Amino acid sequence: MMEGNVQQQRTPLTPLARELTRVFSNYNKHSVQLKKNLKETKLFFREISQNYSNATASTISSDSASLETVQLSCISFPSHEEEFLRNTVGAAPYILVLGQDCAARYQLLNCLLGERLLPLGPAAGEACQGAQGLICKRRKLYFTYGRQTGLSLALPGQYELVHQLAANRGRWDTVPREDLEIHEECEDPAHRLAELEITLHHPMLQEAKVRVVPCSSVQPIEEALEDCAHNVIPVVLYAINQDSLTSEQVAELRKVKEMLSFPICFIRVPDATPVASPEPGRRAEKDREKSSLHKQLLSLGFLNNHMGSCSCGAPTQAPTPGAKPQSMLGESFERLHRLLVPFARQVLQNQQVEAANLLNGLHCRCLDLFINQAFDMQRDLQITPRRLEYTREKEGDLFNSLMAIANRKQEEMKEMIVETLSSMKEQLLEDAANLEFKDIIVTTNGEPVTSKEIKSCIHLIQELIVVRLNQAVANKLISSVDYLRESFVGTLERCLSSLEKSNMDSSVHITSNHLKQLLNAAYHVEVTFHSGSSVTRFVWEQIKQIIHRITFVNPPAITPEWKRKVAQDAIESLSAAKLARSICSQFRTRLNSSHEAFALSLRQLEEGHTGRLERTEDLWLRVRKDHAPRLARLSLESRSLRDVLLHGKPKLGKELGRGQYGVVYLCDSWGGHYPCALKSVVPPDDKHWNDLALEFHYTRSLPRHERLVDLHGSVIDHTYGDGSSIAVLLIMERLHRDLYTGLKAGLTLKERLQIALDVVEGIRFLHSQGLVHRDIKLKNVLLDKQNRAKITDLGFCKPEAMMSGSIVGTPIHMAPELFTGKYDNSVDVYAFGILFWYLCTGSVKLPEAFEKCSSKDQLWNNVKKGSRPERQPTFDEDCWQLMEACWNGDPSLRPLLGIVQPILQSIMERLCGRGSEERSGGLEDSN
Repeated sequence: MMEGNVQQQRTPLTPLARELTRVFSNYNKHSVQLKKNLKETKLFFREISQNYSNATASTISSDSASLETVQLSCISFPSHEEEFLRNTVGAAPYILVLGQDCAARYQLLNCLLGERLLPLGPAAGEACQGAQGLICKRRKLYFTYGRQTGLSLALPGQYELVHQLAANRGRWDTVPREDLEIHEECEDPAHRLAELEITLHHPMLQEAKVRVVPCSSVQPIEEALEDCAHNVIPVVLYAINQDSLTSEQVAELRKVKEMLSFPICFIRVPDATPVASPEPGRRAEKDREKSSLHKQLLSLGFLNNHMGSCSCGAPTQAPTPGAKPQSMLGESFERLHRLLVPFARQVLQNQQVEAANLLNGLHCRCLDLFINQAFDMQRDLQITPRRLEYTREKEGDLFNSLMAIANRKQEEMKEMIVETLSSMKEQLLEDAANLEFKDIIVTTNGEPVTSKEIKSCIHLIQELIVVRLNQAVANKLISSVDYLRESFVGTLERCLSSLEKSNMDSSVHITSNHLKQLLNAAYHVEVTFHSGSSVTRFVWEQIKQIIHRITFVNPPAITPEWKRKVAQDAIESLSAAKLARSICSQFRTRLNSSHEAFALSLRQLEEGHTGRLERTEDLWLRVRKDHAPRLARLSLESRSLRDVLLHGKPKLGKELGRGQYGVVYLCDSWGGHYPCALKSVVPPDDKHWNDLALEFHYTRSLPRHERLVDLHGSVIDHTYGDGSSIAVLLIMERLHRDLYTGLKAGLTLKERLQIALDVVEGIRFLHSQGLVHRDIKLKNVLLDKQNRAKITDLGFCKPEAMMSGSIVGTPIHMAPELFTGKYDNSVDVYAFGILFWYLCTGSVKLPEAFEKCSSKDQLWNNVKKGSRPERQPTFDEDCWQLMEACWNGDPSLRPLLGIVQPILQSIMERLCGRGSEERSGGLEDSN
């Protein structure tokens, strides 16, 4: 017997209640992790948005906004994704019990809690069916956890009503019927809509609340579900105790589906009145047939025709991880747990998987954006100073070349003018004699009207000579600089345009304009040869001397002979040397002016870039050191949560090996993959956490490749070491052995050369994806049962733009430049050269030069001084030359792997064509 508001001892849980409690407990545990990840993600985006929005505003105000800053300021949390996650991640789980009538709902509720809490029997059934003219008016029920058992009436989500309940007047086994029902004489609308809140000391209610909808006569289903449609994840159960649904019940179900958009678990409960069980044989036969209820639900679209199930309604095979949950029908109440537990798990899991996927997709997209921006910023930091230097050098070359032309062409132009005047003289005189004057009145005897008109005639003759002379010399200087224009205008102008564009300054294009003036200096001298130009003025001064020599006391007759005489005097008075000197002097003046203006504007452009590059380098550092690692860790957490939701926590098998940062275990199967290897890593600090998270992102982002070990997934184990630490479990493809073990056991020549080819192919693929492995060595090359190689352990693998210059790797495989902090993907070529030496020797014995070193520092110093593995007498000449080229101390002289691969292929075809099948030793039979 229970008494209202008294301490209650927990009753033993039924298997169904125990398993449902575990399902809801796991959901809540994962919800905590999702909420934490979502909170930190929103904080990250808010900080990014604020920081870079402020930075962009301040830099734009000074007309020098960094392109990368502008782009990073656009990183934000999409509003529709944020809203979905807020509603899903913060949603509380609960069980929503619906049914054909109160008897069915109550019987299902009692089964869920494992105790006879709500009244059953004819009285309840008769009331529900409206016997004796009664209409069922049962309240909405709300079950919640408490240390004490108690009943109260409350408006949903508001306040408790003051009301004397029957349960509070004495002890009770089941909830009194009068507390469940709304009495006819009750006129208070608040009292009629109040729900009966039942507090129980039940473990399942600690994890999830339970609601039982009221009778339709009390409240329409739409209103009853209003407080169930937001920020909740309902496990919807529909209890059925009749052979079919009525039209009213079908209509009500359609409204439920429309409002909640969640699958429904239909459960056939037995009649409250005990009846004789069918004979076992007849029951089995009945189980094999689809019931009329099943057919009705199928025809109405409430069940999926493709969902196979056994007689209890449970799926005949486990649902695909991540598959959208489907509505189900269970017709065996005795085996309800076989249906209800997987159904509840899948409904809850589906919501969390969708949220984790959405979060992880957001993390990965933004992380990729950060990495791409890091590439752009690194390229900018490297290329911009080179572009500035190139522009300065090429403009200087152009200026010097043009000045040389000006100096060299002066004498040539003098000779050309003399030759031109000599060749054109007769034609010029003839043209001058035949020149007809317009707007000048000349008498029939050739006498002009005034002396002013004589001057005008002379000017017209002068103009004729100057124009013809300009036309003759125009192409001489232009043709001399045309080839320079063609040589410089392409690359130099494109380079300068790029510099001006990236500077984003208000003075954009000024330097380009000065360059154009420099390139067009010769054109301006000749092509714009008009009466106002300095050279033309010089020619006119020559012509004026003719005018002064003419006496106007007795105005001459304007005859062809007079015009010829004026033209001849003008031609003879021209000095070719002075004319050439004037033209070239003007050209040099223009060149000097443009060159000085260009140099000044280039210095201003360089100053602008210096400030911009300082900001870019600072941003690049923040992306590498802070933004990307922080986001990568959030990405690792969201992806690991998704993986554990779908596939569970992997089981550790026997230990396979240990490394500096982790232990490798055997794992029989996980996520549909088998066998697997499981690498357990316990990051000792934030730096290792960040490195591991970035490694995971790079590895998971890579397309699958047959020369790389597959990474199947990750799980963050919060209980590792009995809860003393947090470990990251990386589940990956399990191979036969590593190359170190393979060489010790003995490999044939053909197998070793094929392994070399496999390793080169794997490294080339990593490089094609913008990654540098940085730790190519024997133990990071795994072999399958056919001794084909795959590269593993991308712990030091990073994109070049994300490398901070850290000294990483295994000492004997490390290239000399690694110690300087400035290196690129050629360090992998060096490491392959050392690895190839081992493959050629066929053993794992250290090279003599390295074996003699007593410490790591001594080894590094010897490598920097040029110490390398020795040549074995059994080495093939081509193999020795290849490994020497690969470990060259100058990274720029190491061969590209695209060249190494065909060389290896030809070596293999040549050596293995002899039928060499020795199992150890060198490339020739040394045993």
